[in-house]
Amino acid sequence: MSTQSLAGGLVDGFGRMATDLRVSLTDRCNLRCTYCMPEEGLDWLAKPELLTGEEISRLVRIAVTRLGVTEVRFTGGEPLLRREILDIVSEAAALDPRPTLSVTTNGIGLARIAGALVTAGLDRVNVSLDTLDPVRFKAMTRRDRHADVLAGLAAAVDAGLGPVKVNTVLMRGVNDDEAPALLAWCLERGYELRFIEQMPLDAQHGWDRAEMITAGEILESLRAEFRLDAEDARGSNPAERWLVDGGPGTVGVIASVTRPFCGACDRTRLTADGQIRNCLFAREESDLRSALRGGAGDAEIAERWRAAMRTKKAGAGIDAPTFLQPDRPMSAIGG
Repeated sequence: MSTQSLAGGLVDGFGRMATDLRVSLTDRCNLRCTYCMPEEGLDWLAKPELLTGEEISRLVRIAVTRLGVTEVRFTGGEPLLRREILDIVSEAAALDPRPTLSVTTNGIGLARIAGALVTAGLDRVNVSLDTLDPVRFKAMTRRDRHADVLAGLAAAVDAGLGPVKVNTVLMRGVNDDEAPALLAWCLERGYELRFIEQMPLDAQHGWDRAEMITAGEILESLRAEFRLDAEDARGSNPAERWLVDGGPGTVGVIASVTRPFCGACDRTRLTADGQIRNCLFAREESDLRSALRGGAGDAEIAERWRAAMRTKKAGAGIDAPTFLQPDRPMSAIGG
């Protein structure tokens, strides 16, 4: 990496450079997953608090053209609920240099919009699916939309949004018996499965580490039915990956709690209301919305972003006795 890119990029005090931007398009969601939010939902951000589509596109442009960001992932809440998503993706795809563009979605509505997302310039998609059982899905999400998610996955493949990744959270006594079946199902369809340890980012603050299904438990369950061979070092990739039965299929585990990967973190996050978060578990944010609406130029906004990144801590501190769960839940932070 050149001295110039280090000087102008999002470099923290430990020499890590953020090149992966996660952009939350909305805090709203059309599911009510038990590990994320209460059944009645949350107090959503008021529209004036949300960044406009134009403001999001401007910040993405600054990140890519001035700050060295090479990958942009649009998240939520549920990003497909954002009406301007096609325009936002299209404007990002037109940037020079062009970033890699992806979306993390619950899959509801994906069947309707997958083709349009490809036309707009989207490269990849991650879809959340925690169970193959429609009855269990309804209990976990409090919505009867399992068939819509499956249709969205199939539409993503048909539209060319490959490789399609499936994100799964296992919960003890709920769906932790499904790991091998989910992997077999994904392998059969060419999806790349990623298990994610349940993180302390629920709105209810009811997360209990003792109840969390760990990466070790997930791998033990999978190895009862599959041969897993570890791939090479993951670098800044949050998922540890294994070849399944000699390949070519793979499975990944994102062990944010038991095997944190902070030392190679290359991410920065923009919330739907214009706050910069330099860590998923951060309790501090840096306001860019006020600068945007106060008339700040691109150079000033870029420097504010650099300053926010310089305050990034060495790690999330999730194992420290002093660890406190962020005030914002995952649905308001973005993945």
